[in-house]
Amino acid sequence: MADFGETCAPGGGGDARFATTHWSLVLEAKEGQEKAAERALEELCQAYWYPLYAYARRSGIAPDEAKDLTQQFFHQLLQKQFLDSVHPSKGKFRSFLLATFKNLIKSEWRRANAQKRGGGQVVLSIDEQDPEGRYKCEPADSVTPDQLYEKQWAQTLVGRAITRLKEEWEAQGKPFEKLKVYLLGQKGSVPFADMASELGTSENALKASVHRMRRRYGEIFRSEVALTVGHPGEVDDEVRHLLGALGG
Repeated sequence: MADFGETCAPGGGGDARFATTHWSLVLEAKEGQEKAAERALEELCQAYWYPLYAYARRSGIAPDEAKDLTQQFFHQLLQKQFLDSVHPSKGKFRSFLLATFKNLIKSEWRRANAQKRGGGQVVLSIDEQDPEGRYKCEPADSVTPDQLYEKQWAQTLVGRAITRLKEEWEAQGKPFEKLKVYLLGQKGSVPFADMASELGTSENALKASVHRMRRRYGEIFRSEVALTVGHPGEVDDEVRHLLGALGG
């Protein structure tokens, strides 16, 4: 994995995107001012459903019930039932989602039936994304539900950053699939000399390219984190927290 301690240093390129943070999208959807904000909120549901599902499963909830609860949660979120008192000053976006999901579990899941949960409307097709298949890949260790949620939240942001980096590099004709081993693989697993020979370039040129890739990845990851907090000053602390979650 890349050294985020270097690539996510203060001064990255993400602060300019605060005009479209997840919080601002939620507030716009809450106020009913922007249909685009509601569509964006649906996209957020698609991006962040798995950390909540993993939390429910690690809490001892059966697969079908965890799936129903997750779908119910996002249905109610999109119906704005959780947004009456929401504000960025009350915490980070990840904390808001988990706290609200916990309240749903406590107050509704035992008495709600499947029809009542979704109101007959499925806003998030979890079945197609194989939730239990993903969960079975989680390590059977002593990680608590909250710790698993934090780790999966961090991994979700990593995935979003990698997707954006891949799109950027491939649009420029750069061999991302070949070089991503220097982001995701164990350090030193592929010698630079071997890869340089395969790509028909010099070792120095390859190292420079990898350095640029890592730096850009750090900027993108930082910008993804920035979307989930309420103020630019919170980004550094949140990056450190998520790196700790990934390493735990």
